[in-house]
Amino acid sequence: MNENMFTRERYKLIEDYLKKESRATVDELAKMLYVSPATVRRDLTEMEKMGQIKRTHGGAIYNDSGDELNIFVRIENNAREKDETAQIALKHLPSFNTVFVDNSSTCLALLSKMDLSHKSVVTNGFQLAVMLEKKKGVKVLFLGGQILYSSFSTAGSFATSMMNDFHFDLFLSSCAGLEKDGSYEQTLETMELKKLASSRSDKKLLLIDKTKFGHAYLYHTNSLSDYDLIITNAEDNVIKEYVSGENIHFINH
Repeated sequence: MNENMFTRERYKLIEDYLKKESRATVDELAKMLYVSPATVRRDLTEMEKMGQIKRTHGGAIYNDSGDELNIFVRIENNAREKDETAQIALKHLPSFNTVFVDNSSTCLALLSKMDLSHKSVVTNGFQLAVMLEKKKGVKVLFLGGQILYSSFSTAGSFATSMMNDFHFDLFLSSCAGLEKDGSYEQTLETMELKKLASSRSDKKLLLIDKTKFGHAYLYHTNSLSDYDLIITNAEDNVIKEYVSGENIHFINH
């Protein structure tokens, strides 16, 4: 490994090291990566902007504060799993005219594959709104409100106030983590927005790749039975641990 290593490869190695060790100095990381301290400092500066780590004097610590990761980081993390989940979801979407879609990278992967002609899409995700504007025949409504720079999305009281003026045929969302008692988010603002959007939707679909199972965060959004369908690429032996009643419906193929 050297100065010519791809930047994203260094980011991944730094993140993995900090997850394991909790903290590291610039010199430690430079020796591990066989690069200069200046390169490490540049990497840490960019990684902090994306929400992956937090800078400290002379080094960095892993970001375990609950802040949402930058959307561009989330798009790259577990990209294959998200694409698999999106491909499964394409086969099981109900008919709809209006839909709320969250700012998740999993939903971004799904909508990039969908024909949305003559559909109305409401979203709080900047990246999704920009992508949809390039599709023909789709009406895109973007929620205003507090800008969450780390996740390139909006939330807060103004966004939830706007949400009260909508009714949706379909709710499409992912989540930060899934446990047997339901879906979880890392921030209060995101949880409140998703809870309200789902309550104003006729059908509720949760898209979650297998890496999200077994992770609970501070804010509980919905119970598993609140969703009409939970779409995932997780294996049957994982799913069966989460099915505790007749009103919980998973699909993975």
